[in-house]
Amino acid sequence: MNKIIVLCIIICGISACSKDNSSIGKCVFRYNQPNSITSLDPAFARNQSNIWAIDHIYNTLVQLDDSLHLQPCLAKSWSIDVEGKKYQFILNTRIYFQDDPCFEGGKGRSINASDVVYSLNRIIDEKVASPGSWIFSDRIDSVQPFVAINDSTVEIRLKTPFMSFLQLMSMQYCSIVPHEAVEKYGKLFREHPVGTGPFQLKKWVEGQTMILDKNPNYFEKLDGQQLPFVDIVRISFIGDKKTAFLQLLEGNLDFMSGFDPSMANELLTRNGELRERYADKILCYKSPYLNTEYLGVNLEFNDPKSPLLNKYFRQALNYGFDRKGLLATIKRGIGSPATSSFPPYGLPSFDDEKVQGYYYDINKAKDLLVKSGFYKLKVEDRPVLNLFTAKDYSDHCLYITKQWEQLGIKCNIELAESATVREMMRNGQALFFRGSWLADYPDAENYLTVFYGGNPAPPNYTHFKNADYDQLYKKSLVCIDEKERYSLYHQMEKILLEESPVILMYYDAISNFTSKNIKDYRPNALNLLKVKYIKKSCQN
Repeated sequence: MNKIIVLCIIICGISACSKDNSSIGKCVFRYNQPNSITSLDPAFARNQSNIWAIDHIYNTLVQLDDSLHLQPCLAKSWSIDVEGKKYQFILNTRIYFQDDPCFEGGKGRSINASDVVYSLNRIIDEKVASPGSWIFSDRIDSVQPFVAINDSTVEIRLKTPFMSFLQLMSMQYCSIVPHEAVEKYGKLFREHPVGTGPFQLKKWVEGQTMILDKNPNYFEKLDGQQLPFVDIVRISFIGDKKTAFLQLLEGNLDFMSGFDPSMANELLTRNGELRERYADKILCYKSPYLNTEYLGVNLEFNDPKSPLLNKYFRQALNYGFDRKGLLATIKRGIGSPATSSFPPYGLPSFDDEKVQGYYYDINKAKDLLVKSGFYKLKVEDRPVLNLFTAKDYSDHCLYITKQWEQLGIKCNIELAESATVREMMRNGQALFFRGSWLADYPDAENYLTVFYGGNPAPPNYTHFKNADYDQLYKKSLVCIDEKERYSLYHQMEKILLEESPVILMYYDAISNFTSKNIKDYRPNALNLLKVKYIKKSCQN
């Protein structure tokens, strides 16, 4: 009897609690959020649980499609001046805030440019203390960054050009809120959201359930059909992913993101496909996830005898292990071998034909070790590498270092808590470390800034400095033409491959699961749950 079946006895009580007579006759989409939602105020959209819920209720000026390209949302159009420092957005003033007692007569009013100015000023207000203030830090005009030109036109003024700015504006931090709601509810605004989005809050029992109703006045359509398609969103908060998966199998959930690593063998084949025993009940969607896993080298570390400070040695390490084997053995095929550069698969600018990186070639690795002078050292005189990693990634590091041993490279794996490793990376105390870089916004600049010489650690944990790279990076920030900017990105990526401040492991992916009666689920590389597009075959 497998582990999943053994746990089935748990679900009876949970299922009984999930019934709600108010949903009779309505189409309900149910998903689980293993982590608590702490706030529905967009100013605190700092983690996935908050981001998903806020995205159901609010809208931003611009939004991203499934391929992470920019599309209109509250702004029906926008323009950028020739200097790249002024962004003008033309609003769709036929969009209304949801009905709420904060408005006169309880009826939602249309949005205007002053709402945008108010919402963005909240993000930079020290009294609000939004964790999203970094979006505008050192980027916006210090005198008057947000200006309402008229009711339908708002202008954002930057200090210097930054061509990824529109991608930043799609983040949920930048959702538009009405001042009436913030003023009426004060500190309780976190639990009394008022937005323009496809759903509006009906009930929230923190840590237990959240219920959202369809916004009857929502403005978006898809192929002539009014969005959203489902009537109700019900969110549960089951912390144990095994239990949540049982709920999915029993038909009490419609969606689940990711799974407990201990369930991998039970759920997936070695190739990462859903096992046949579950194929009649659920569907598995694998999609790229904007996260690059790597091993980094602190190039300013004070250890002149370390071979890691020789770029040919680092290149040899990049050739010296099997990324496909790593994914098959450790990740059950979930992810893509990082055979291009640091910005991952899934970004619009990604092109592994123009930027060809490292692959498993033990002969090339040996040739580079000769070139580095490593093999001139007697075996007993060769330094032992100390690789610092969190415990969760010890299996990754063990797999790689075992293969390096075949090249005569010895490595100790130093285990520590994640926070400790990050602190060592920050303070420059680790010469060799495992790291991850997860996108805040879907532009390669978000990854290439990690190696800009003018940046401290973080984000420049490798202390990489290269004059040509820095010049290209600065040029890319002000380059308006997308193709030209992507070309600059690719040139920077080639420099990174040559200098090898990092040993690339893989580009991450995520497995999401839906019930068989869910249609039009749209995976994306940011793992945003866009419920407004989802259809469900309901039998209510």
